[in-house]
Amino acid sequence: MSASPEVSPAAQAPEASGIARLLTIMARLRDPDSGCEWDVAQTFATIAPYTIEESYEVADAIEREDLPALREELGDLLLQVVFHARMAEELGAFDFDAVAQAISDKMTERHPHIFGDEADQGQSREVRWEAQKAAEREAKGATSALDGVALALPALMRAEKLQKRAARVGFDWPDTEGPRAKVIEEIAELDAAETEAEKLDEAGDLLFAAVNLVRRYGIAPEDALRHGNAKFERRFRAMEALAGDDFPKLSLDEQEALWQQVKTAER
Repeated sequence: MSASPEVSPAAQAPEASGIARLLTIMARLRDPDSGCEWDVAQTFATIAPYTIEESYEVADAIEREDLPALREELGDLLLQVVFHARMAEELGAFDFDAVAQAISDKMTERHPHIFGDEADQGQSREVRWEAQKAAEREAKGATSALDGVALALPALMRAEKLQKRAARVGFDWPDTEGPRAKVIEEIAELDAAETEAEKLDEAGDLLFAAVNLVRRYGIAPEDALRHGNAKFERRFRAMEALAGDDFPKLSLDEQEALWQQVKTAER
């Protein structure tokens, strides 16, 4: 483990560089002798869930168009990067500067038409970006078109990425007819499932097929479901507001009538 640097008052002062100050604070928190007991006890694995959570909170602030919250959440996410980098530095693996240098190298390499002499071939950003990433995966020894799709991604997002990877090597329907028929087929198979294991299997197939159908319409499934969640929440809260404390006592038909009332009002 590398020795923690001495923390001078100047380094901790608000006028110090934001990144330099944050790196110094993290080093102080991780000091095995005088740091924070909780911070010292953390590992890559224990911090990973917080990293994922902070990413979602950034997305939430963007969704709400709340710029003050976005600034705060980006800071929380940056702290996660600094935390992981500090732990790696203690192991002698890499430090924060190496992380910044690596992503800088990657960005310049992925934009040779901007940072290099390569001419813009007129390709879309996505085509150019994916071709570069595919070359990087191949250089790292990838043996499958699906290599590199992170296991920790939300299941909906990972399903879309797996399908897009398969589509790049030709394994995809040409239009929406195939995936639509597949959704109908999977609904029937879920209906016919008898054991819990069969139901789980068929439910997964149905959701995967639904992702494929939505993707074929050019819509990101994650965005679609986020939109659907927000719409349901908005309408449900409106129903509760109309009914007041009596809402739980209403029959399903009465609740459905309120739902239709809220939908009509939105239109």
